[in-house]
Amino acid sequence: MKALVQLHSGFTDKPEPFKLETMAPYVALEEIAVPEPGDDQVVVKVAAASVNPSDVMFIKGMYGQPRREGVPAGFEGVGEVVGGKAAGEGLVGKRVAFTGTGSGTWAEYAITDASVCIPLMEGIRDEDGAALIVNPMTAIAMFGIVKDEGQKSFVMTAGASQLCKLIIGLAAQEGYRPIVTVRRDEQIEPLKALGAVHALNEKAADFHARMAEILREEKPRIFLDAVTGDLAATIFHAMGGGARWIIYGRLDESLPVIKEPGHMIFLGKRIEGFWLVRWMREAGEEGRIAAVMEVQKQFLTGNWSTDISARLSLEEAMEGLPGALAVPNGKVFIVP
Repeated sequence: MKALVQLHSGFTDKPEPFKLETMAPYVALEEIAVPEPGDDQVVVKVAAASVNPSDVMFIKGMYGQPRREGVPAGFEGVGEVVGGKAAGEGLVGKRVAFTGTGSGTWAEYAITDASVCIPLMEGIRDEDGAALIVNPMTAIAMFGIVKDEGQKSFVMTAGASQLCKLIIGLAAQEGYRPIVTVRRDEQIEPLKALGAVHALNEKAADFHARMAEILREEKPRIFLDAVTGDLAATIFHAMGGGARWIIYGRLDESLPVIKEPGHMIFLGKRIEGFWLVRWMREAGEEGRIAAVMEVQKQFLTGNWSTDISARLSLEEAMEGLPGALAVPNGKVFIVP
């Protein structure tokens, strides 16, 4: 089979730029044997694989799990189960969303544990299925944090990202008030149409004054942050007592500076991280099943839809993926 295989093992020993400038140092297009499934694993014929920021960090050796040289890259995808052992036999012939636990999804075939395969309902597009886990499950989990906190308003950076759009859709259904930051004026009105109550361009001259005013009025306590850097630190500083800065990404390579550590002591503010892998473990089987059903319902009802910016073959991805990822407001898919 053809696959985009990793050229390195383990983690990098030097900092790398977060932006993907070229594929060549990290992966190569190769012909390899289709891996054999182990016990409780299945073989999936990949129809489409999504490309997430976590994939870029992973192939560069800067993610929370080590690379494996010679093994295809790619975290999530969709396809038909064409073989398997033991527990996997009941899935053969079914279209599933999955994460590549045995081998990655940037390939014609992938190996994964039967337990992580999600049989898809009729009517869900391949693109939605290929992006069903990382962003949608994160959206369900993080919006759950907002609801548990009990405050209707909350803040998000990278408001035009696919993940934030999903969270905005959930919030609009239940009367919550998202406050989001963007980097382009043309992103503001579409996000307001989705349900963002406030959408601010972080590059505007009056951004900090307007954000501070909104935070005083809305009094959000949850800050969902994909950026970090000075922008996030400034927002967190302006938030009131009990605020929680929840970091799930790092789009800004600069180091944030905590402007007033005393806020953590005297105002009960805190900084924490979110990683979907950890949440999936802690949620338990019942919590995971409930989240999976809710995700599929959101896509079937049309409240959610994956915005597509590019579809690339394995061959096209070697040259075209960096440029495709630079286009804002959409998801890139590798279609073997």
